Amino acid sequence: MAAGGGQKMDAAYVALQLGDGGLEGEDKNRSRTVWRKWKQLSRFQRSLLYMLFIIVSITLIYVYYNPKHGFGSSKELTSVPSRSKPNQFSKVPEKGMLGRIEEPKELDNKFGVDKEEHNVAEEDKDEPDEEVPLDKHDGGDSNDAGEEKNDNDLKVVKVVPPSDGSVKFGGPQNERQRAVVASFQHAWQGYRTYAWGKDHLKPISKTHQTWFNLGLTLIDSLDTMIVMNLKEEFAEAKGWVEENLNFNINKDVNLFETTIRVLGGLLSTYHLSKDRVFLDKAIDLADRLLASFDTPSGIPYSDVNLKTRTGHAPKWSPDSSTSEVTTIQLEFRDLSRATGNPKYEEAIAKVSRHVHNLPKTEGLVPIFINANTGNFRQYSTITLGARGDSYYEYLLKQWVQTGKTIDYLKHDYNASIDGVVNKLVRRTSPNNYLFIGEILGGGKDFKPKMDELVCFLAGTLALGHHNGLPKEHLTLAQELAYTCYLTFAKQPTFLAPEISYFNTDAGSTKDFYVKPNDAHYLLRPETVESLWYLYYFSGNKTYQDWGWQIFQGIETYCKVSGGYTTISNVRNPMDTRPRDMMESFFLGETLKYLYLLFADRHEMDLDQWVFNTEAHPLPIYPD
Repeated sequence: MAAGGGQKMDAAYVALQLGDGGLEGEDKNRSRTVWRKWKQLSRFQRSLLYMLFIIVSITLIYVYYNPKHGFGSSKELTSVPSRSKPNQFSKVPEKGMLGRIEEPKELDNKFGVDKEEHNVAEEDKDEPDEEVPLDKHDGGDSNDAGEEKNDNDLKVVKVVPPSDGSVKFGGPQNERQRAVVASFQHAWQGYRTYAWGKDHLKPISKTHQTWFNLGLTLIDSLDTMIVMNLKEEFAEAKGWVEENLNFNINKDVNLFETTIRVLGGLLSTYHLSKDRVFLDKAIDLADRLLASFDTPSGIPYSDVNLKTRTGHAPKWSPDSSTSEVTTIQLEFRDLSRATGNPKYEEAIAKVSRHVHNLPKTEGLVPIFINANTGNFRQYSTITLGARGDSYYEYLLKQWVQTGKTIDYLKHDYNASIDGVVNKLVRRTSPNNYLFIGEILGGGKDFKPKMDELVCFLAGTLALGHHNGLPKEHLTLAQELAYTCYLTFAKQPTFLAPEISYFNTDAGSTKDFYVKPNDAHYLLRPETVESLWYLYYFSGNKTYQDWGWQIFQGIETYCKVSGGYTTISNVRNPMDTRPRDMMESFFLGETLKYLYLLFADRHEMDLDQWVFNTEAHPLPIYPD
């Protein structure tokens, strides 16, 4: 094609020669030159330029208004209380962010009812032909959450499975879930081979460890096998429960640990399977544990002998841990509701009411309480870590379990979160990461230390927000979850230490650090638990990606031929110093939460189920 006095131009390429005029007084001439050159172009060439301009304009408009790209009016994920005004929330600098998280969409209180389009993983339905198809990544399994369309603002209510044993689990939905199932089967095979019926597997020496002699790993794993649809493994484990699980043993056990692992595991399995053998075993156990409540104050002793049915304080202290006596309520209440016998619920309700009436520090409680006097130990530590953590968790979850009908539980929970914000929340230097510290000496000294255990709180806060509690709780949850993720991501093993210490002084060059004695990783679930809750309510796949990275760290540094082991040092991949212990909660909690986190569609409805602190789901009772 010829243009401009015979000059040849390629049809797919346009060059505009604007000339080399002088610097002054050339504007008019330059405009004429540009116009002349434009007129010299063929109609085809001008059409190409028009098309290019339209494509660029549409792209810029899309990028500007799409919040996923972080421009224009996209919402920030998080805001947190400033240190000068603890109850105010301010934007968080994004420096150092490893992945932007989008603001979760608001959902109606009824699970599956859209207020607007969202990317929340969907609930399995009873009728397969109603199932919403899932998006697929090119060439493989999808890890995307299913999405419902809200046409013409019509509410779409999903058919959700009831909590009566009819929940059906279809097995892994994608490659990530299949990888978690393979990990469970590897751990289970080691336990089955070297520690069958014992409490814990020692996977390196390929033997077992006995704590209570109650088959803790087996019972903790029962509902995980149901959730993963591992029918053969479950059938074999059920046979052991029927034939070998015996509580008439002359053995002192810890009330809290036995309740959350064994009683909770049996009750959850009963509800999911509707097999009476698990309820019968739960009744036998609970009747023996009730001896702990025979105290002057009604606050239970920490330990109980299962054969003699006598309770006593721990050998190392006259006091019980606050979290332990306030983290048995979900299980005992559920047993009363399942059997119609009120004695279990009456015992734990008395404890909750007693603790409710005790004086607190802005809703925060000391970590020790005396079973004889019923009073908190003066000047003991206030923390959301060990011995304090699940007190706060069970305030909310009891309220949810009872259909949000017990007002003082909600009040105490909200008061405690206000206390956390006012007393315990701080920011690091230089990157302003949010963390939750401790108060020592009865409220005098703040310690910038946070246990991995504290990371449960992000999930609890998200659950509370889903049940109508303030938006600030969700904001706090998102920020805390990010810091918890960083405690994994900043270590070369991608595994978190048991305890992290945080720098708050201006001029610090490192936000947090780990002491040698605190560098161990015990296969704990708290961070992935919170990632699951946040993903469940938001559909944001960033949480899945974070969980996958943590899972890869576990696979790389904790997996051995006989199972999975805790390690002593997360700071050096060449010197992890394995501890030769596989905790029961690794199968009961960590792998279960990872499996649920990687779901394309949810198979459990958090408007029907509440998970105990050992990840055993129990039904919610609406009245």
